[in-house]
Amino acid sequence: MAEAKKTATKTVKKTAPAKKAATKAAPVVAPKLNDATYATGKRKDSVARVYLMPGKGNIIVNEKPAAEYFRRAVLQMIIAQPFGVTKRETAYDIVAFVSGGGLSGQAGAVKHGISKALEKKEPELRAALKSAGFLTRDSRVVERKHYGYRKARRSTQFSKR
Repeated sequence: MAEAKKTATKTVKKTAPAKKAATKAAPVVAPKLNDATYATGKRKDSVARVYLMPGKGNIIVNEKPAAEYFRRAVLQMIIAQPFGVTKRETAYDIVAFVSGGGLSGQAGAVKHGISKALEKKEPELRAALKSAGFLTRDSRVVERKHYGYRKARRSTQFSKR
């Protein structure tokens, strides 16, 4: 009879592959806000504090470039609308601090703040901004939940029998 060969099992410790170092983007340096024009914009639950200063058209939101903070093209278009209406795309830099709500409400708040700051800096732009509806605060907010309902308007299912 053939003798059974005993094979020694080696325990090999597997190690995770070495992680590549993530290349970090250079931190955005916010310009001095000493001589900036300040305005507050609001939309839904979002509040934006906007500082407008002469520059090259850079927009910084919460210490990130606007394209990085608002990744969707629609949101980037929303915050650029006041400059398009007034034809001041490369005249001013914006530093905005926004909090509360979701991204859509935050973009609307930044747009409202930019419009108010532009109007404060150059009062002759008021007619163009007002006709576009950018100076009016959009007062639509979420309706509160009512007593006896599941949500604001949703009631329990009705059963006839």
